[in-house]
Amino acid sequence: MAALHRILIVLTTLAAPTASAAEIKVISAGAVRSIVGGMIEDYSRKSGVTFMFTTGSTGVLRKTIADGEPADLIIASGPLMAELEATGKMTPGSRVDLGRIGLGVVVREGASVPDVSTPEALKRTLIAAKSIAYTDPARGGTSTLHLMKIAEQLGVADEVKKKGVFATGGNDAVAKVGEGKAEIAVVLISEISAAKGARLAGPLPNELQLYTVYAAAIPLSSSNAAAARAFVAELTSPALRKRWEAAGWEPAR
Repeated sequence: MAALHRILIVLTTLAAPTASAAEIKVISAGAVRSIVGGMIEDYSRKSGVTFMFTTGSTGVLRKTIADGEPADLIIASGPLMAELEATGKMTPGSRVDLGRIGLGVVVREGASVPDVSTPEALKRTLIAAKSIAYTDPARGGTSTLHLMKIAEQLGVADEVKKKGVFATGGNDAVAKVGEGKAEIAVVLISEISAAKGARLAGPLPNELQLYTVYAAAIPLSSSNAAAARAFVAELTSPALRKRWEAAGWEPAR
């Protein structure tokens, strides 16, 4: 499936891991994968654990999980995690909220920064933009669904749709701005730091902002539940709090 991204992370450690070192299969929202990348590398070096990540938008992850993709750990938006818990296929009590992230407007490095501080200012920016990158609505991405909602609210839905430059999910919309393929994008703020040539113009105004909580939980079918729990404990440790905050997240307390 082209919409999925699979990444195998294998790192050598100063003390080489034994042949029995765990591999954790993670199905993750792209918004979280972009921030935990460096954390994973550090964790792999000290623990010997390797990771196989499958990432995608909310809609893609929903189908991937429903199709039975094996996983030791699932990281997803709060609403999708609630759906998964309702199926009875998640380990009771294993859910841990990682934090929440808001949406922002992205422009290319060096471009003039538009005013997006109020609903009216954001409306003017959407009208003025020649092109707007966002995840293909068919993929069900959180940022795209909310963009379409506020575009309707502001009365510019047709404008936004006509100017759409479809992205595949994750930080692809930001990359299209950085590469000059789109003038602006509306994305999860956490996706901005992973792409080159683009910068945050500003978060959406408070009246239109959407904060998405992301959570981790362990499927009942996990073959490495203990290793998955240890990794989640690392992600939510006080030592990593500043790294989440530096990427625009509000980590869970």
